[in-house]
Amino acid sequence: MFNNVNNPFGNRAVSSSTSSDSQGRRQKEDPKEELKKYIEEEEPDEVLIGGLPILTEEEVLAMTKQYIAKLKSEHEDNEKVKKNLDKYLDNFDVKKFMKKNPNMTSPDFYMVMFNETEGLVK
Repeated sequence: MFNNVNNPFGNRAVSSSTSSDSQGRRQKEDPKEELKKYIEEEEPDEVLIGGLPILTEEEVLAMTKQYIAKLKSEHEDNEKVKKNLDKYLDNFDVKKFMKKNPNMTSPDFYMVMFNETEGLVK
């Protein structure tokens, strides 16, 4: 009695997830075949979140100078911290930094810089 109430398909037949063979009999797809299909698909191992570009050496160097300058301005009253930050910037080797942290995006850079300079500002 209530089969057609709120039925968006009207009087049309609704097909199920099973497939039909040529004689109209229904067959379910073999789950092992389906699993094999998903396993054999090639997918990239690494996913770039947000599609941010990878930083170049010039960008890393400029961002490092900017990051150190900001830390120095935050710790203007502490001469020891400013001296440590200047020493870090003088010894900073951009090639070594990029080799140690390949394929770095800007969020990665800020995370690494925070970890490297955390001990200098305490």
